[in-house]
Amino acid sequence: MKAHPQLKMPKKSKAKNIKRRSSDEEQLPPKRSRLKHSNTASPLCFHSPVNLFQSLIQPMETEQFFREYWEKKPLHLQRSDSSTAAYYQSLFQLSDLHSLCSQGLEYYRDINVVRCINGKKKVLNKVGQVKNSVLNKNLVQDKATIQFHQPQRFKNELWRIQEKLECFFGALVGSNVYITPQESQGLPAHYDDVEVFILQLEGQKRWLLYTPTVPLATEYSVESDERIGSPTHDIVLEAGDLLYFPRGTIHQASTPTGVDHSTHLTLSTYQRMSWGDLLLDIFPSLLCDSSRNEVSLREGMPRRLLLGSSECLDTRKWLATRLRSLADKMETGMYEVRSTHMKRDFIMNRLPPCSQQQLTPSGKIPALEDMVCLRFKEHIVITVEPSQDETDEATDLVVFVLHSLKNQRKSHMMGEMNDDKVEQDISRGLKFPLSHLQALRQLQQVEQLAVAQLQLPTQEDKLSLVLALWSESLLVVV
Repeated sequence: MKAHPQLKMPKKSKAKNIKRRSSDEEQLPPKRSRLKHSNTASPLCFHSPVNLFQSLIQPMETEQFFREYWEKKPLHLQRSDSSTAAYYQSLFQLSDLHSLCSQGLEYYRDINVVRCINGKKKVLNKVGQVKNSVLNKNLVQDKATIQFHQPQRFKNELWRIQEKLECFFGALVGSNVYITPQESQGLPAHYDDVEVFILQLEGQKRWLLYTPTVPLATEYSVESDERIGSPTHDIVLEAGDLLYFPRGTIHQASTPTGVDHSTHLTLSTYQRMSWGDLLLDIFPSLLCDSSRNEVSLREGMPRRLLLGSSECLDTRKWLATRLRSLADKMETGMYEVRSTHMKRDFIMNRLPPCSQQQLTPSGKIPALEDMVCLRFKEHIVITVEPSQDETDEATDLVVFVLHSLKNQRKSHMMGEMNDDKVEQDISRGLKFPLSHLQALRQLQQVEQLAVAQLQLPTQEDKLSLVLALWSESLLVVV
């Protein structure tokens, strides 16, 4: 992926062998020790993903947020209670960065040092590992902003929050921490291609927001002063406050005079999660299915069409007619709508469960007379795809049950994926015949189910299915 310098969100893969690229990424770091949970009381509710999001944006109601603000306009939530401010500070503070410098942080991969001067970003990164003494100099003498990438790799409470948010949104959730000294600005006015939630952790930060030049933008871009006009919002965030703004919102932020330093956390989500992205994902399989059944789609194009010199029927009219027919058949259920690459991308790259439950087969081995249920249901996706077996015969469709139980927290949102990793992730999970799809959907849709009630033709098929899921730690006997 080409990761922009503010929010390191990996690009969705277009096909199974596409590499992720990031200009900032190098080899992944060695496994690091985890920091302890904070003892500060949490104002957040972790009972469910819905509860977590509701408590994050309280006193705003979730339904009102999505009706009035999501993808529409900014929202500033002021928090006056000291307990929320204390909890926010416990998520990450300047002293945490000092501690983490001993764990092999590297410039570009883990840390960017930046300062906005005359509307331009200046990068002050060194080469190699980050030294605490140098970062102190950057903050005090250079008045530079320290941008720390993906702190959920090190902070358990952020892992806990972001894992629940990924369940809530059904999309990747990344984060960055920004530490900015007083009377300084880290980045010029710009907009992002993600939905942004800002949590003010320490000090104060002044935010200027502007009307988008590209509503719901699909890429990151810096904007000139001539284009952005006057700010629509001028907000000073205090510790414990939350600020939301949609992708495409032009913004810039600085630490006011008299504030030693500001620390804020950016939670970002919904990159490449539009209807257009879904259409790009489902159309190849949809056209492939329809071509098998409709001779007109298998007929050859007019001669010399690619040379632009064919005198045959208007190509646009022909294509529009076929697309209307395809849309009608899709609407009536004649063709399945299958999202494959977006599902794979999400499940292969999201955080693993932040749970005390064992990520190994648990309890008794399921038998035909048992009641069973899926474990970690929100970490499972089911896809219908062509079989990946290399044979000379026609490709059959099969069902894949993919999960994120074996994902690595330390590499979450860190970019590039090599070919070996791609192949390893493609083989992760379980493969079943297409005849098992309905039984798998049964398990997804109910809290618990008798093995004997699975919609499969034989007792052997039923037992084989639940044993496979149990062995993968995805199922347990009630």
